[in-house]
Parts: sequence; structure tokens; C-alpha cells
Amino acid sequence: MYTSGLEGRLLFAVPKKGRLQQAALDLLAGADIQFRRGHRLDIALVKNHPIALVFLPAADIPTFVGGGRVDLGITGQDQILEHEAKTPSTHDTGAVEVLDLAFGHCKLQVQVPERGQYKNPQDLIGRDICTSFVGLTQKYFAELERQEQGNEGGDDMSGRQLKTKIKYLGGSVEAACALGVADGIVDLVESGETMKAQGLVAIDTVAESKAVLIKSKHPSNQELVDRVASRIRGVIAAQQHVLCQYNVHRDVLATATRITPGKRAPTVTKLDTAEWVAVSSMVEKKDIATKMDELASCGATDILVLNIANSR
Repeated sequence: MYTSGLEGRLLFAVPKKGRLQQAALDLLAGADIQFRRGHRLDIALVKNHPIALVFLPAADIPTFVGGGRVDLGITGQDQILEHEAKTPSTHDTGAVEVLDLAFGHCKLQVQVPERGQYKNPQDLIGRDICTSFVGLTQKYFAELERQEQGNEGGDDMSGRQLKTKIKYLGGSVEAACALGVADGIVDLVESGETMKAQGLVAIDTVAESKAVLIKSKHPSNQELVDRVASRIRGVIAAQQHVLCQYNVHRDVLATATRITPGKRAPTVTKLDTAEWVAVSSMVEKKDIATKMDELASCGATDILVLNIANSR
């Protein structure tokens, strides 16, 4: 790290590769955070803000942000929970979630061979489990073993060693059962296609996850943190909404605006024809086809849908 160029800059950690990287970069572009990353360089200076982007493995970002070495970061909740399982937060350490980024949804699930002998999580107590999430998996099976023994207190199992054998794998966890390395695995599931292709089935969910913006408890520039968060929040809102515009007779205006109430309220504008008005309203993108049908049914005309580049 060329530290001389980082002085006075907010450090912002971004996944250097993996399933979260491209969506994270798209958010930065939408928020007008301009940078050029050199070949094989893990630091990029932002041109139009006193920010330096630091490209790190998603699994490491909670460590750097939680320890106060980096001010902001984008990572998955799964990685935050894993970090917390190994290194619990204190008054001064640990990451703070700022914003749900609305992508990267997945589940950390216990999986076993579909045609195997194990049908529920309790069957795996004392067995071999492979995972990239050792902290969460140990915590999960510690609780299972405690329940089996009828002991409801504490997280440390009163010093007893875990019967279940947790093995770390950095990748290709889904192949562990087929290769005889594990009786079950704990791994991330997005669509479930990889799990099915490996002949595996999920029998429990350890945690649900999505991408989030996190900050340290003592950022170097809180005002800039707030500005970045506001911009990213606006980009997400623009991605999730469209602008719906239409003309409608005043007699059915109340019905039409109930269909498209907008985020706060629809904008209603007079037309040259006294009995008609123009309405403009933000609508969630996932609902727009149904809303257009309902507007047409109530008598609205000239219905247009426009993409939103950004918002605040």
C-alpha cells in the first residue's frame, strides 16, 4: 500500500472478486465515485472525492472495518456473522451496518447427500462437516449438541469439546461429500442449482445473507460516510423504481392515485383540457406491469414508463 497517497482519504473496502464484486462496482458508478484501478493493484484513488478504494476479499472486509483500519466496506452479512462468531464486537470494535444493498441474497445451509442416511441436523452430531464458515458452523453445532444434552445455558458448552468435527475448506465445499471428505457440509446457496447438481439437499438454514454497506465505529470522516451512503441509497431506489406518467379524467383521479400513490404522493398537473390531469408517480419496478393494467382499466390513457437514473 502506497500510504503517502492515502493521507486524508476515506478508506472504502470493496470485494476484489467473487459474486458481490460487479454489483458493488455498479453501485459505485451510479453514485459517481470515479476511479481507475491499475492492473493488479488493490488500491485505487477516487478522482472526485477524498476516498481511496481498497480491494479486499469479501471475507476480510469485516476484519478491516471492524478493527477501524478501513472506514467503509461492502460485504455480505454472512461474512460479518462469521467474523462476529470468531471475534465478538466490543464498545470500540466491530462493524456497523449502514445500508441494505438489495443484492447478493443467499442462505448458509446445512446440506447432506439427497440419498444418504442423514435426514435432519441432529443426525450429523459427531460427524465430519466441511465448510468455509468455521465460526458459524461451530456455533451452530455447539447449540445442537447442547440441545441434545438438555443444557440451555451459555455459548461455550462449559468448556466441553465439540463432538462434531468441523473441517475448513476454502473452496469447492459442495464436492466434499461426493469425495468422502465429509458427511455433510455448511455452504452458501443462491439458486440451489449447484447443490442439486452435486446430489445434495438442504436440511437446515444457519443464516440468511445479503450484501450490506458497513462502517467502522469511529470513521475518519463521518460527513463523507453519510454522503456516500445517501448516494448509494439513491442509486438503489432508482434501480428498484420507475417513473409512471399518465393522463386521467378528474372523475377517476382518486382511483388512479390509489393505484400509484408514489413514495410520498403523486404529482398531479393541470392539462389544457379542464376535465383531465397528468399524473406522475414512482412505482416499484416489479409491480409496474400490474399497475399499468389497473390504470388502463380505470380509464387512464397515454401511460408511459420511464427509467430513473438516480434519486435522492
